[in-house]
Amino acid sequence: MFKLQEMRELIRLIDKYTINEFTYEKDDSKIKIKKTATGTAQVEAPVIEAAAQATAPTPAATPAPAAQAPTPAAKEEAPVSETTEASEDLEEVLSPMVGTFYQKPSPESDPYVAVGDKVSEDTIVCIVEAMKLFNEIEAELNGEIVEILVNDGDLVEYGQPLFKVKTK
Repeated sequence: MFKLQEMRELIRLIDKYTINEFTYEKDDSKIKIKKTATGTAQVEAPVIEAAAQATAPTPAATPAPAAQAPTPAAKEEAPVSETTEASEDLEEVLSPMVGTFYQKPSPESDPYVAVGDKVSEDTIVCIVEAMKLFNEIEAELNGEIVEILVNDGDLVEYGQPLFKVKTK
């Protein structure tokens, strides 16, 4: 099974060059990436003998404003004083794909992280579900969660900020 970071790196490399189609096999897993005529990348990866597909939109995609509309409600929950005091030390955890944002592994579970929690590079902060494939998103940096920018169940875009993290 491919790790999310491996898939992200492959997508970045394909986007960087003029390659239109790429297939990569590792152990029992296979990933196939295609660029469409509009520049949209399509990623196909098997999930326990079933093919799953996720898309990475181009900046020209229009759903972003609708997906970001609920964001102000999430911003109200975070302490404003912490955000403004250390704005130069803040980094964002970005969504690596288009999908649905979930703060918890299941509806009855506690959220992966909350404002004030310390995270490290390999800390799982949320799930982004795309095409029935639940992808665990890691923080990829060390610090403290200062703000959660997305509400549970919101649609997110590729590259959309999900969390603000105060780095030390």
